[in-house]
Amino acid sequence: MTQLVYIENGKTVTDSLTVAETFGKRHADVMRSIVHMECSAEFTERNFALSTYADPSGRSLPRYIITQDGFSFLAMGFTGKEAARFKEMYIREFGRMAQLNKPAAGGVQAILQATQNLLNSQLIITERMEDVERRLDNEITLTSGQQRTLQQAVAKRVCSVESDKDSRRPMFQQLYREIKDRWQVASYKDVRKIDLQDALAYVAAWVPIQREGA
Repeated sequence: MTQLVYIENGKTVTDSLTVAETFGKRHADVMRSIVHMECSAEFTERNFALSTYADPSGRSLPRYIITQDGFSFLAMGFTGKEAARFKEMYIREFGRMAQLNKPAAGGVQAILQATQNLLNSQLIITERMEDVERRLDNEITLTSGQQRTLQQAVAKRVCSVESDKDSRRPMFQQLYREIKDRWQVASYKDVRKIDLQDALAYVAAWVPIQREGA
């Protein structure tokens, strides 16, 4: 069976859909009973809040969120042995949930302090994670895929400035040497991830030494 009573916005409530299911009634009939109850508009507004739920097909349909007082008024019209048993179940469940929802002496302040402590802890953890990420960005070298990207950029640039295939080898050596010198690494593979875009830009603008001034 669906949970009879639950906490919503700090209040102990049930809803018309749950009431209909529990008492074996059509939801439309329960909704109609609520609409036609002979109580004041103030009582209705305070104890029956119109809401919605999604049915199995995804449609948004109306339902009422009902307080304990609202349920008591509504259930007065439910008669029979089974109805009496369900009323008793609801009364017990409203009482149990009310106790769970009732903070102990000083409880509100304790909850607020605990919440603040949690937020402070999360802030510290977030700052530490960001610091670790910054350090990693400064230390992690290129992945195999990024190494391939840099290789392809070098090949494309060398081929664009030298049409003679046999003359390209010293240019490859020269460009790779400049990359190592510029980023102070033993191999182009050791270029840091954060420097990849700068390295690609450098390669795209690269001019061989022997062609300078040509």
